[in-house]
Amino acid sequence: MKLPKITFSVFFLFCFGFANAQDDLMNELNTTKSDKKEITSAAFKALQVANMQSTKLPAQGDFYFLVSHRFGDLTDGINNFFGLDNAYTKLGGIYGVTNWLSIGVSRHTHDKLYEVALKYKLANQEDDGFPVTIVGYNTMDINSSKLEVIYPEIKFNNRLAYSNQLIVSRKFSNTFSAELTPIFIHKNLYDADKEAKKNTFLLGTGVRYKLTKRLSLNLDYAARLNTPEGYTSPYHNPATLGLDIETGGHVFQLVVSNSQAMNDVSYYTTGSGIVGGKQIFFGFNMYRVF
Repeated sequence: MKLPKITFSVFFLFCFGFANAQDDLMNELNTTKSDKKEITSAAFKALQVANMQSTKLPAQGDFYFLVSHRFGDLTDGINNFFGLDNAYTKLGGIYGVTNWLSIGVSRHTHDKLYEVALKYKLANQEDDGFPVTIVGYNTMDINSSKLEVIYPEIKFNNRLAYSNQLIVSRKFSNTFSAELTPIFIHKNLYDADKEAKKNTFLLGTGVRYKLTKRLSLNLDYAARLNTPEGYTSPYHNPATLGLDIETGGHVFQLVVSNSQAMNDVSYYTTGSGIVGGKQIFFGFNMYRVF
């Protein structure tokens, strides 16, 4: 009669000990889970703020087909059919090699340019950790227009130009995000008497304000930092206002800018409009994800 009681007691103690061990294991797992940093959702929904790059990258394996269009000067009115007569077009593709690296190639009607781009994430903003997202962005332009007509001895190296950017963004709330971008532009072809055209340093900024679930208002602007004293440039600091429209498989952006060119080198160095109410360029960016 004693054996069953002893057996029952041992069984009870075993179950009690197993339950305590299980609780300890669950507590340890919960503690470990709570220590894991959660990455903040994307500060920007599109790969661009408006013209300027954002800190968003394609996911691994995603392919983005890009179509961008900039009509001519709106202020010319009916003379050029409100910009329709001399529009610029950009066609390109962007592929997510990994979740932190993408490559892109595009073709521009402006100067018959080919642009190769590399975008890579260096750090993520975390909900209760690192405060910002940091992304590097580099482009190389190849000018394939007939430059030999003007420069008979031109070499291939002279056709190249580069942009280098470090994009730092922060999502402050579900409705507001901002970024700061130091920018360096280098051109291999420039006028010898205008050294300021060879290298350009800028500080850019971009903001996004969410209006509704599918609409946001965006603005980007960049200020030149190294214009020599006494040098009068015909160009102005680039600025673009945009409206993001999310439509399921793609993001559609309507933009108004002081620059018609869409490649980074030209956008940051040849913006000439909106001063005196002239040279205002309307257009769009459309990304389709595959």
